[in-house]
Amino acid sequence: MHVPDGFIDAPVSVAAGVFAAGAVAVSLRGARRELDERTAPLAGLVAAFIFAVQMLNFPVAAGTSGHLMGGALAAILVGPYTAVLCLSVVLLMQGIFFADGGLTALGVNITVMGVVTVVVAYGVFRLLTGLLPRTRRSATASAFVAALVSVPASAAAFTLLYWIGGTTDIPIGKVFTAMVGVHVLIGIGEAVITALTVGAVLAVRPDLVHGVQGALTAPLKLRVDGELVDAPAPTREPEPATAHRSNRGFLITGLVSAFLLAGFVSFYASASPDGLERVAADQGIDEKAEEHGAADSPLADYGVGDIANARLSGGLAGVIGVSATVVVGTGVFWVVRRRREDERGGPARSDRENA
Repeated sequence: MHVPDGFIDAPVSVAAGVFAAGAVAVSLRGARRELDERTAPLAGLVAAFIFAVQMLNFPVAAGTSGHLMGGALAAILVGPYTAVLCLSVVLLMQGIFFADGGLTALGVNITVMGVVTVVVAYGVFRLLTGLLPRTRRSATASAFVAALVSVPASAAAFTLLYWIGGTTDIPIGKVFTAMVGVHVLIGIGEAVITALTVGAVLAVRPDLVHGVQGALTAPLKLRVDGELVDAPAPTREPEPATAHRSNRGFLITGLVSAFLLAGFVSFYASASPDGLERVAADQGIDEKAEEHGAADSPLADYGVGDIANARLSGGLAGVIGVSATVVVGTGVFWVVRRRREDERGGPARSDRENA
């Protein structure tokens, strides 16, 4: 649901841009509490994986397709603040290099696809994991529901912005019904992808899933003077070097999967317009759509301009996109992590003080 330029007027686009910038600024600070030396590389991988999977449009109805938004997946895996940054990096890369999502509408897209999906999904996920039994199966089911709810919530948020600043005179009731209706169907696909991915990570590395930290096992109880009280938390020992090696293997596996999805599987994605494009065409929202500012990019429309073979062109563009996203994303998260260490008196600073 990448909003192009021209759907929303300039004042609302600017307001959405200001809101998105504020959300990113808050997320930069909040992500310092979520990122450490293990999770910072994972966040870069999550951004690259979302970029790759967003290339895989799946059919949801006759002549309509959908794709992963990724807010729920990112929030559950790396935390809500880091998730907003992940989606912002993905949307920025798509808008600048691939002409996907308008440049003047970047704030709208970050707000609708990055902030709303993350906030709604993470809130639903934490609510459900607090109510359901503390098991991996419950966490996976909670991820399914959270992702399912987040997509129509994002569609409703777009409808609200269109009601305030839409550039065409279309009855808002029709827009709301069409947008939410088709995005409920897309939400099912999003929920399946999110649940499968979260379930797979839970099966091999549950310690890397931010949303379930401390939530899969009930606290140990002790009976003291006839009353049950929480037992003291066990002291954590330093992780052995083997944990870092296995973490490296997990990251390599995830990155290879992203390359395969973007470079090969994406060729078989549905060519039908996505939910927003279909609704825009049917309802006349796209009457004042503008040409993308990066339409002349050599990677526009997820293809390499000088390569005639469609399979090779699209696959190479996908590989370039994943590579650029993981480099930019990892760089951003590394800087955020370093800021956290500097604020707490990181290893280098501690060594100087001890000397």
